[in-house]
Amino acid sequence: MVDALERAGISFVIARHENAAGFMAEGAYRATGAPGVLVATVGPGVANGLNAVANAAQERVPLIVLTGKVPEEETLSYSHQIFDHQAALHPFVKASFEARENACDTMIDKALHLAMSARPGPVHIDLPIPVANSDHAAHRGKPPVLSAPTRPAESEATVAARNLFANAQRPLILAGQDLLCEPGGAGAVAAFARKHNIPVITTYKAKGILPENDSLCLGGHGLSPKSDAIVLPLLAQSDCVICAGYDPIEMRSGWRDPFAQEVAISFAQSENDHFMHREDILFCVPSSEGLGLFDGVAPKACWPNSEPEIARMALMDAFGTADTWGVDTLFHAMNSALPKGLAVSVDSGAHRILWSQIMTCTRSNQLMQSTGLCTMGCALPLAIGYSLAKDRAPALAVMGDGCLDMVLGELATLRDLAVPVTVLVVVDGSYSLIAQKQNSEGYQAAGVDFGITDYAAMATAMGINAITATDAETLVDAVEKTTSRTGPSLIAVPMPRNAYRGLI
Repeated sequence: MVDALERAGISFVIARHENAAGFMAEGAYRATGAPGVLVATVGPGVANGLNAVANAAQERVPLIVLTGKVPEEETLSYSHQIFDHQAALHPFVKASFEARENACDTMIDKALHLAMSARPGPVHIDLPIPVANSDHAAHRGKPPVLSAPTRPAESEATVAARNLFANAQRPLILAGQDLLCEPGGAGAVAAFARKHNIPVITTYKAKGILPENDSLCLGGHGLSPKSDAIVLPLLAQSDCVICAGYDPIEMRSGWRDPFAQEVAISFAQSENDHFMHREDILFCVPSSEGLGLFDGVAPKACWPNSEPEIARMALMDAFGTADTWGVDTLFHAMNSALPKGLAVSVDSGAHRILWSQIMTCTRSNQLMQSTGLCTMGCALPLAIGYSLAKDRAPALAVMGDGCLDMVLGELATLRDLAVPVTVLVVVDGSYSLIAQKQNSEGYQAAGVDFGITDYAAMATAMGINAITATDAETLVDAVEKTTSRTGPSLIAVPMPRNAYRGLI
C-alpha cells in the first residue's frame, strides 16, 4: 500500500506515533483543503490512531483512514495483534469499508465523497493483505460530483427570518467552525457583517473569519470565564442572533442558552442535535447561501448605545499586557512579533485559552487547534503537516510543557523533515488549567505538577536550533529570527507555576 501511494503521487511521511500522524494530516488539510490520509498498521497502530480519528470527527476534518487487516480466514486460527478495526472506529467515522478485489475504485470514490460532503469527517478503509497484494482493474467510472449548495425555498420560515432581521436594532453574528469547510463561507460572512454593520463573535476555531483588527470583530470566545463575562451579556441583549456555521461543541457549559431562541436564526450543516441552544428558525444550508435571504434588507444603524464597542474596549482591557514579565506579556510580545498571516497552532490548556484571546488573526484557519475534543499534543504535528503541505511555509506551534512532553518524539520527526516550524514552549512544570480548576473549587493540588525539562538543551542535542527566552526583548528577537529561518527551531520560555491565575 505504501508503495502504491508513492506511485500515485501521495507522499508517505512517517511520524513517531499514529496520533501525531493524524494531526499532521489535519495540518495538511488546513493548508490545502484536500483530504488528509492517515495510514496505520494492524492492531496497535489502529489503536494509537483512535484519538486522531475522534478528533477529525469533532473538528470537521475529511480524513481517509487506511488500516491494514489480517484476512478473516487467517483470524479463524490466529489472534496476534488482531481486533475488529471497523467496530473500534465505528463511533467516530462517517463510514467504514473493507476493501475488496476489483472494487477499490468505487470504494475510494465513495469514501472521498462522504469525507468531503456536508460536515466533513473521517472515513475508514480496512485493507486486507491479499487485496493489497492483488492487481486491480482500471478505474471504471467518474468520481461523484458534490451537490451544489441551495438557498432555502420560500416559506413561512424565510419570511419570518427576513422580518426578524429587518426589524432588529441589536443584531449579532455568532460564527463557528463549520464555516471553515464551506467554500466562500468566511468571505460571505465578513462581507455581510460589513454591509450591515453587524458585530461578529466567533468561536476559537473560527477566529479570523472577520479579521480581528476590524472594529466589528469582537474576537474568539468559548472557554474563558473572563471573556464570557463581557460577551455573553451582549448575546442576551441581542434581538437577532445569526448563527453562521456555529456549533457549540467548542464552548464550555456556560454557553448553554446564551440567547433567546425566538431571536435566533441558524445556518447550519445539519439539524440541531446538541440542544446547547435552541433557535426558532434553522436552515440546513451553507451560510453563504442562507445570508442571501437578506439581500433585499437595507443596511441601517445598529446598537444605538454602542454596547459592542464598549465590550470591545473591555476585552482589550481584560486581556491587556502587564508592566511586569509574565505569560500575558509573553503572548502580547509574541503577537506583535509574528509575521503577518503566519500559520500558528496551539495546544490545549491554559495557554491555549489566553493565546486564543490575545492573538490577532487576520484570516480564517490561521490559528489551528483542537477545539471540540481539546486534545493535548496536537500543536506540533498540526504545524508540521501544514508546513509540509504548504510548500514548506513557516509555521509556529505554541505549546505548554505538559503538551510537548506527550509528543517529544515528534521533535525527531520535525528534525528529519527539516520544515521551518518554530516550537514555542511555555515551561511552568504544571497542568495549569487543571490546577486552577482544583483551586477554584477548593481542592488541594494533586496530580498537576511535574519536573522541569531543559527543552532548549534537548532540542539542541537533536540538531534543532534552540534558545531559552527569559524576557520580552529576547523573545521578540527569537520569534523574528526563527520564523524567518529555513529549518526548525525551539524557543523555551520559563514561567512560574500559577502563572495563568487570574488571566483567563
